[in-house]
Amino acid sequence: MSYGPTVTIASTERPLTGSIPAVDAAQVGALVRGARQHRGLTQAQLAERLNTSQSAVHRIEQGAQNLSLEMIGRISAALDSELITVGAPKRTHLRVEGGHQLSGRIEVNSSKNGAVALLCASLLNHGRTVLRNVARIVEVDRILDVLRSIGVRATWAPNGRDLEIVRPESLDLAAIDVDAAVRTRSIIMFFGPLLGLEPAFELPYAGGCDLGTRTVEPHMIALRRFGLDVTATAGHYQARVTPGSGDLSIVLTERGDTVTENALMAAAGRDGVTTLRNASPNYMVQDLCFYLEQLGVRIEGIGTTTLRVQGRTRFENDVEYTVSEDPVEAMSLLTAGIVTGSEITVARVPIEFMEIELATLAEMGQEYTLSPEYVAYNGRTRLVDVTVHPSELRAPIDKIHSMPFPGLNIDNLPFFAVIAARATGSTLIHDWVYENRAIHLTDLTRLGADVRLMDAHRLQVNGPTRWRGAEVSCPPALRPAVVILLGMLASTGTSVLRDVDIIARGYEQLAERLIELGARIETFRD
Repeated sequence: MSYGPTVTIASTERPLTGSIPAVDAAQVGALVRGARQHRGLTQAQLAERLNTSQSAVHRIEQGAQNLSLEMIGRISAALDSELITVGAPKRTHLRVEGGHQLSGRIEVNSSKNGAVALLCASLLNHGRTVLRNVARIVEVDRILDVLRSIGVRATWAPNGRDLEIVRPESLDLAAIDVDAAVRTRSIIMFFGPLLGLEPAFELPYAGGCDLGTRTVEPHMIALRRFGLDVTATAGHYQARVTPGSGDLSIVLTERGDTVTENALMAAAGRDGVTTLRNASPNYMVQDLCFYLEQLGVRIEGIGTTTLRVQGRTRFENDVEYTVSEDPVEAMSLLTAGIVTGSEITVARVPIEFMEIELATLAEMGQEYTLSPEYVAYNGRTRLVDVTVHPSELRAPIDKIHSMPFPGLNIDNLPFFAVIAARATGSTLIHDWVYENRAIHLTDLTRLGADVRLMDAHRLQVNGPTRWRGAEVSCPPALRPAVVILLGMLASTGTSVLRDVDIIARGYEQLAERLIELGARIETFRD
């Protein structure tokens, strides 16, 4: 049932008995390990299914075993997970039989956005970084591809969740994997750590979701104060750094998460005190602060909009850090229960970053209960278990809109479109940051919802909806794609969501996790 990344062999002329290149073997090995662990199998159990030895399975997962396409096919069959395609890559789709209630308990995975920032920050450390409980998602894989291409050694532990990162003394930026870099906007966060390490460097243009014009200028405004000068050329950013000295006080023109993270990493890599004002205190920023503290950076004001950072030019520490839980995945799973009128428990919810969402749901009539608080594995983040109960929802009196933390999370806003479609009355949703995301949410009309686009940033949602199944092409943006999938869970009959690979950018095995709660979802390819 997996619809995560696969390795594609482009040529259809390759014989099935041929072996695949070493770089592909390493990628396939990681995929085999992840699929085996998801199936709950040991290496010995997989070896038994393949009629081979456990040591052979170990070599395969380490990328040290020559693999034939025939063996890849046997492994795929044993794990019920297509790991490789020959010729043009097959498109992945989901068939959803909706209209059924869900039940059970499910734990929130670790933060995608937190993991990406920590991977970028690991460039600051000349020692060994171990990140625990890292999300196994496409966005993480792309950043790892970039890191490995410039000489960083990144090794997954046998448990498939912990990642050891060791950077070389000198980074080979000329060898950067451009293909991986241009497919993720997160490459923009290489600027912060690199400007303290390299006098001149080049980065490919940032990519990511189709969400309209998202200027990088707020990053540049902040980083110019650290001596960064960037010239845009054909397909690349040309960067030159003129190091400064002494204390800095910087006001960020945009309280953005990645802008704050970039400035934080730049501040961590310089001698002196840097004061960042109008900084984001959001969850991924706090994760980054906690890691930097373990690295030896002194940070005052964590969780506020003013950060005082005492950095230094070199770190050689062996550090371990556990990534915190993802409030956006928590909202996704809670929404699955809400729109299907179900009672489910979502465990390990980072409550500090969900309070406005829960308050908004309560205003709409959603009933839920919270467990006592407990502490995350990082020793800092406060967690609760949230149980949602079947409820009669009503439209809120005021509009629903996101705000910088501690407001409603911008990535959680799209889920209120499908929730509002279940509520009685008219709800105005204002997505003031992205030009195109509101447009993608109008695909809910295909499922019977009354969603009207007021302008590029505002939606009017009228409910309650008489949901019906339909075939929909996946929007080219992560959160709207998941919203359509959740709407299909509420829709009577059978729905098909086509070309769902974008969901794997930010979610690990989402369809399988929903199936654990009783959702009826089938993965198919053509």
